[in-house]
Amino acid sequence: MFEYLLGGLATAFSLSVLPVLIFGVVGGVILGALPGLTATMGVAILLPFTFGMEATPALVMLIGVYIGGIYGGSIAAILLKTPGTPASAASVLDGYAMTLKGQAARALSISAVASFIGGITSTIILICIAPLLAKFALRFNAPEYFALALFGLTIIASVASKNILKGLLAGTIGLFVSTIGLDPISSVPRFTFGILDLYSGINVIPVLIGLFAISEALSQLEKLFNNIKASNNFSYKLLSFNDLKKMLPTSLKSALFGTAIGSVPGAGADISAFVCYNEAKRVSKNPDEFGQGSVEGLASAESGNNGVTGGSLVPLLTLGVPGDAVAAVLLGALIIQGLTPGPLLFTQNPEIVYGIFSSMLVGNIVMLLVGLLGIRFFCKITEVPKILMIPIIIFLSIVGAYAINNSMFDVGIAIFFGVLGFLLSKMDIPSSPILLAIILGPMAEQNLRKSLLMFEGSWSFLYERPIALAFIVLAILSVVSTVRRNNKAKKLAAEAS
Repeated sequence: MFEYLLGGLATAFSLSVLPVLIFGVVGGVILGALPGLTATMGVAILLPFTFGMEATPALVMLIGVYIGGIYGGSIAAILLKTPGTPASAASVLDGYAMTLKGQAARALSISAVASFIGGITSTIILICIAPLLAKFALRFNAPEYFALALFGLTIIASVASKNILKGLLAGTIGLFVSTIGLDPISSVPRFTFGILDLYSGINVIPVLIGLFAISEALSQLEKLFNNIKASNNFSYKLLSFNDLKKMLPTSLKSALFGTAIGSVPGAGADISAFVCYNEAKRVSKNPDEFGQGSVEGLASAESGNNGVTGGSLVPLLTLGVPGDAVAAVLLGALIIQGLTPGPLLFTQNPEIVYGIFSSMLVGNIVMLLVGLLGIRFFCKITEVPKILMIPIIIFLSIVGAYAINNSMFDVGIAIFFGVLGFLLSKMDIPSSPILLAIILGPMAEQNLRKSLLMFEGSWSFLYERPIALAFIVLAILSVVSTVRRNNKAKKLAAEAS
């Protein structure tokens, strides 16, 4: 294995591969930072350009876009409260709070380092124990997917810990939206009102753009009309040694969680980011800092979503089963190059496999350098006058929503949820639970109904299957710990008053 890995490193630093890798990572960062242009879209856009390329450079370029795209989404999330990708939605919670405190450079450096830790850890795990993780992923069936989704939904209580009832209200709105479209089992239309565009359901990206980008633009516009000026306190100071010391355990733990979640087909970077954020908050000594600019909160989200980059390739390369949407596009790229993903790939084309592994190691280093060296340039965005920035945000939001399906209907969805998010913020109702419920709702419903069909209407799958039971226990612990933490905070507040 070490011989192949050394050969792969030589390939990664060769003149035919390294420039292509750097181009892929930088292009991915740019695409990821633009609202609506996800890593999946970036990889799909560049796929046709690989037809005339050799296998290793072609795959390396696409994986570079994947690595850069997942990280790039955090740039807009931190600076503009506008997640570039769904994977960066959790980064808004603490990243934008830091920007409001004049700590945008610090937040971006934390994001870059945490993303590097997540990406490099997942790649090392991919190299070392890919077959073992693939076997673990194969044990997932409908009951396990439902339990994972249920655990994810309990994060709503953690994200909305200030007022759990308001968080549950927002989550209920999201679950209702997730039911719009064709029934996943019987294909009966639900809440479509005869509108053909609703038959395929509500796309999550226009919702994300509306809830975070357009609603924030409307909030900033209101402040301009009311002559409320934002703080000019701004610093280019990067993360400190204490920040690094504080975030390192959380980042490593989230990287492991992200890799495990990424190795499960169908569980993407967006789910991983929220799960890792919730877990970091649950075990943190300072959970009240989460949502207020917590170093651990931002690091857990970024390390968790970048941990998926290596994890999602585990089932793809070992079994030929894509772990997420990007891996599905990469599956197409492998087939185009005449390669068959699976166990034979490691024996028949080891130089290509280890060339990909080594390029991922180098690609994460390139991503870290691009992230750190570009901070001063990225931060210039926050210095643009709001009167100019607001129209730009709205324009990019509309273009991003339209680009998904070239549909004005998606633009309307984005605007609707933008107004809804703005109104909810007036009532102090968080938007994140809505997005989380829309992402996890279909996964929970579909796999619950499949599980009930598999077990002939019995709920015994919740305790008869060990992995599902483990997720159920984690879900209960998540809710109990959040409620206990809230009660403790209320008692302390009452004693202080």
